[in-house]
Amino acid sequence: MHTEKTLILIKHDGLARNLLGKIISRFEETGLKIVGMKMIWADESLAKKHYVLDETWAKNVFEKTKTTHEREGKPFTYKDPLEFGRLIQSWNSEFLREGPVIAVVLQGPHAIEVVRKFVGSTEPRQAAPGTIRGDFAMIESYAIANSKARVLRNLVHASDTPENAKREIELWFSPNEIHNYKKEIDKYF
Repeated sequence: MHTEKTLILIKHDGLARNLLGKIISRFEETGLKIVGMKMIWADESLAKKHYVLDETWAKNVFEKTKTTHEREGKPFTYKDPLEFGRLIQSWNSEFLREGPVIAVVLQGPHAIEVVRKFVGSTEPRQAAPGTIRGDFAMIESYAIANSKARVLRNLVHASDTPENAKREIELWFSPNEIHNYKKEIDKYF
């Protein structure tokens, strides 16, 4: 069986722009089931635990950013991937704490893959039409975010792997906040 759970966070920019219903309906229309949902204002501890800083992630974001700067002929002054990773982690944490977020646990066949496709590219200007970021995110890019020394404003977070989904769900929800119930569509899975 390929049924799995995943976490999405509708960030403060999505709430501030009254997009909650539109975003949630995209997932419900695919047949995914909401098994947990709540509004929460993340504190610093929760935000930092959500955006875990590890060496592999830091190296990846460092190399991507460095390559982009070089391609655009802009200086990139960072030499240490972990130092740069800490900066990005702090930007992500600040953004997550800017206002309340809606945390949602979705369940269904291939939920992680399906949700990631519906969310679209991390950089909104690269997100395809028909995706949440492609249809609803403001014109936003790494170049704009970097020039403002801040993280991308891209409406939603979606777990990217089964391991991260499990870790993130446990971080945002207690076991008694995850519900098991039947829907008509369940008979197909």
